[in-house]
Amino acid sequence: MGNNFTITVVAENEHIGNKSINLAIEEIRRIEKLLTTYKNDSQTNLINENAGTRPVKVDLEVFNLIERCIGISKITQGAFDISYGSIDKSLWNFDKTMTQLPDAETALKMVHLIDYRNIILDKENSTVLLREKGMRIGFGGIGKGYAAEMAKQVLLNHYVESGIINASGDLSAWGLQPDGRKWTIGVADPDAPNAAFSYMEISNKAVATSGNYEKFVTINGKKYSHTIDPKTGLPITGIKSVTIISSNAEFADAMATPIAVMGIKAGLFLIDQIADLYCIIIDDNNKIYTSKNINLK
Repeated sequence: MGNNFTITVVAENEHIGNKSINLAIEEIRRIEKLLTTYKNDSQTNLINENAGTRPVKVDLEVFNLIERCIGISKITQGAFDISYGSIDKSLWNFDKTMTQLPDAETALKMVHLIDYRNIILDKENSTVLLREKGMRIGFGGIGKGYAAEMAKQVLLNHYVESGIINASGDLSAWGLQPDGRKWTIGVADPDAPNAAFSYMEISNKAVATSGNYEKFVTINGKKYSHTIDPKTGLPITGIKSVTIISSNAEFADAMATPIAVMGIKAGLFLIDQIADLYCIIIDDNNKIYTSKNINLK
């Protein structure tokens, strides 16, 4: 998935521990095959290739994931949208070759294909159709969290009572440490991502962070985040990082980016409407905002 996964399990001995870790790795690889856009025969690519032409039959698992994605698009008013895949790499590649921003007009032309309402689902036949030619979907905003959640379920089914699946900062932790304490999770400092500005003790919770330190370009001394506003095609500004805490890693991962797109006020308002969902936002001036019921240490 283009990310490092770190898998931690509490086990009676090393042999059992390694066996469990391998089960989690197998599950993550299985999901990657299903969702990747880097393999021609993946279900995601088949949907994209047939955009504007015909519906594609997919596994129920993929169908249900897309259905949940559309649900998240609805509650975030399109700030989360898996059809972002139609933004051409020539517009945003976030590598060293990028020396200037695309102009607003070009960016706007590119985003006209981003519209979750043009993803047509047929539950009876388990098919997905992208209504417009050139539309593409991608699971970059939810795939890591989904993989972490599924790997955790596999381990729970094999009686692994405690562990952490960490997908490059999107993590799911359950059970307790061997000494009976909860897991201690550091929230990354956007200015020094290897350091933490705060810690939380969690169990049976998932944490996901979306930050401008993960992938960015610097043009004329200004840092531009890889988080693109689907409505403008341009990078968001004003927010350095968003950390979401939820009981489900897939949902936490999916909510981190749209909250950054929506902005501090609207983002926190939405988070406070949803049960068991919490949020920490750091703005460009290092000011910290939190949703209700969060106590940072």
